[in-house]
Amino acid sequence: MEFIDLLKALILGFVEGMTEFAPVSSTGHMIIVDDLWLKTTEFLGQGSANTFKVVIQLGSILAVVVVMWKRMLSLVGLYKIDGQEYSKRFNLLHVFVGILPAGVFGFLFEDYIDNHLFRTETVIFGLVVGALWMIFADKFGPKRPTVTTLDKLSYGKAFKIGLIQCLSLWPGFSRSGATIAGGVVMGLDHKTASDFTFIMAVPIMAGASGLSLVKNWDQINPDHVWFYVVGFISAFIFALIAIKFFLKLISRIKLVPFALYRLVLAAVLLIVLFVF
Repeated sequence: MEFIDLLKALILGFVEGMTEFAPVSSTGHMIIVDDLWLKTTEFLGQGSANTFKVVIQLGSILAVVVVMWKRMLSLVGLYKIDGQEYSKRFNLLHVFVGILPAGVFGFLFEDYIDNHLFRTETVIFGLVVGALWMIFADKFGPKRPTVTTLDKLSYGKAFKIGLIQCLSLWPGFSRSGATIAGGVVMGLDHKTASDFTFIMAVPIMAGASGLSLVKNWDQINPDHVWFYVVGFISAFIFALIAIKFFLKLISRIKLVPFALYRLVLAAVLLIVLFVF
């Protein structure tokens, strides 16, 4: 493994960590950077490269566990705190009904997504449609949120947000963009919708990474282990930085600025691909 290859892993980890929790699609950004610049498929192979893009997201997910460790431990009964900040009203069942739809659809269509949708052209479509969904949520969602903490979240709303999360299986749509916007439409404030999105991401991405590893294990060269390790560590470090920054930012600027960024990015990509 050459130094330039490890540098590519570091860059992709940076892209993943900084975009995983912003509603701009981390997978979409990794596909764009890789397709138009890094070209990792040339030495990893298509299957291994796609698996890498899924697996390094575990670095970002580990960052969620570190940042939200009290809430995570409270879900499994290993942490108690006086007061109601981590009460039993929000529990593992909320998480289960939230991840169930995307888990089922992801399992059924994982091969199709890997083989047909991991392309810059499909990402552009996801960026645009996801941006329009986010703008709709901010403009037409309830002006006064009724769910201002996870402990006010009902099972019904958790399941509906989970259904909306299925849209994020299309690269470029963005898991956080889909679910935060969906939560806002259903009366959650932006901070609570973001918290639920981050918590759901832990089992969803752990499952997706495990499934991708199992299916593509024979395509992963042992010589590429350090590529995976560097990408994982890079994603973890940069995600730690991004999470705290994003949670403060989302309550102030909402979703529209992110949506506008997505539309501008899509326009630039269209020019690059079809003009130049």
